[in-house]
Amino acid sequence: MAAIHHIRARAVAGDCRIAIVMSRYNHLIGERLLSGCLQTLSNKGVDEKNITLLEVPGAFEIPLAVSRLAGTNNYDAIITLGAVIRGETAHFDLICSECSRALAELALEMQLPVLFGVLTVDTKEQAMARSSEENNKGSECAAAALEMISVLRQIA
Repeated sequence: MAAIHHIRARAVAGDCRIAIVMSRYNHLIGERLLSGCLQTLSNKGVDEKNITLLEVPGAFEIPLAVSRLAGTNNYDAIITLGAVIRGETAHFDLICSECSRALAELALEMQLPVLFGVLTVDTKEQAMARSSEENNKGSECAAAALEMISVLRQIA
């Protein structure tokens, strides 16, 4: 019986080109997510000259910015960061749903890792907990982006 061809994430070189699209809404949370993201990318050897940061007004604007960036073919992955905190209206549900749906569609259409680091939480306290040094969704997305780059390069 032949050996199984096993594709798994490997360490990637510092030549990865990463774009980060960050919502300015709930800016304090976004900055904490960005800090975790950048720290992980640096720790994994990604050169800061290969990182582009683009800020947009809110989560609803993230997919359009991702689409434009993806269309340049200049990036190996795009990480999205932000926080949508539930309020008293249906606005939360609409923003979260449309943002996540559009980003998933873009990832498939463009065949590019698009990491969803937009927190969708009920309270500011939950957002603070998911953007802490110990538990940071931005850091998780950075690590997942590098793993996906590795896997997709192996498939190619």
